[in-house]
Amino acid sequence: MASPNTNGFSAFEDVPRAADIPVYAVTAAFSKDPSPVKLNLGVGVYRAEDGKPHVLNVVRRAERLLIDDTSRTKEYLPITGLEEFIKLSAQLVFGADSDAITEHRVTTVQCVSGCLSLRIGAEFLAKHYYQHTVYIPEPTYGNHPNFFSAAGLTLRTYRYYDPITNGLDIQGLLEDLGSAPSGAIVLLQACGHNPTGVDPTVEQWEQIRQLIRLKGLLPFFDCAYQGFVSGNLDMDAQSIRIFVADGGECLVAQSYSKIMGIYAERVGALSIVCKTADVASRVNSQLKLVIRPMYSNPPIHGAAIVATILNDRDMISEWTVELKAMVDRLVNLRGQLYDALRDRGNLLDLQCLCWIIGIESY
Repeated sequence: MASPNTNGFSAFEDVPRAADIPVYAVTAAFSKDPSPVKLNLGVGVYRAEDGKPHVLNVVRRAERLLIDDTSRTKEYLPITGLEEFIKLSAQLVFGADSDAITEHRVTTVQCVSGCLSLRIGAEFLAKHYYQHTVYIPEPTYGNHPNFFSAAGLTLRTYRYYDPITNGLDIQGLLEDLGSAPSGAIVLLQACGHNPTGVDPTVEQWEQIRQLIRLKGLLPFFDCAYQGFVSGNLDMDAQSIRIFVADGGECLVAQSYSKIMGIYAERVGALSIVCKTADVASRVNSQLKLVIRPMYSNPPIHGAAIVATILNDRDMISEWTVELKAMVDRLVNLRGQLYDALRDRGNLLDLQCLCWIIGIESY
């Protein structure tokens, strides 16, 4: 190994070149491709007919209000984030009338994106939870394993997708979680499962809930698509709410990237539902200590956009109308893709394609 003090050598001479991160490598290749009809099917960004990322009208409206408000400053936020954003994010995912909220059993912190919401949650569990085994679905979002392994947690998988039926392997899922050690952490995607598009039915969610509670497992929800699956914010949060309604504990990581189209603002939240208000308060104090050495406090602009929208009934209505229009357009485009492939006699497994792109009615 070369000495960093030796002339002509770098202190980092022995650092190996890392492999490209696939999804970003696709984006880089896309930007270099001269084709006028190219489409980037890598990073999940909703695009308009012109192929550019779509900025919601309600988001532009909220930003104008923020810019015109001369009383706003650029002062540091508290470690836990923008208070109004925190309150409204918890209400969005759990429901404003949630007993867990009214009983102060929920502690929520603003995080830098859904990714860091998951990472903060993983770090908290590594420091303060007795069980360090995490069960993740097979398959799952490519970055999920990284959040937990970086925190030193042990990864296991549970069966999720059935390639024979192109649907949920509910029996395999229940068997694998049924054999998990007591207290194990279970990662669940609340809706819009990435990458399969396969979600449990309400009845299947109830089966999963009963097993998790019976085994004393700890559910950790990744909620990146609330409202972006059915077009209904409450319907897409049902999976989480049935777990919260039983009085048990869980973690929920939220992201606003997809559902408000504010990808680059990196807006997320982590909520932990606890047994009592006292436990929630103590958990909150420890989350601050996890966040402090990472980024100290979160950025304000994206959170202010979200809070502005969620704090105004007219803007919420405008947002939900735009959100539903996006969902309807996606369904229509997926249907057109299916029809085009079918008409051309493509040899792809079209039923599999239906599940992956969410065309459940075909």
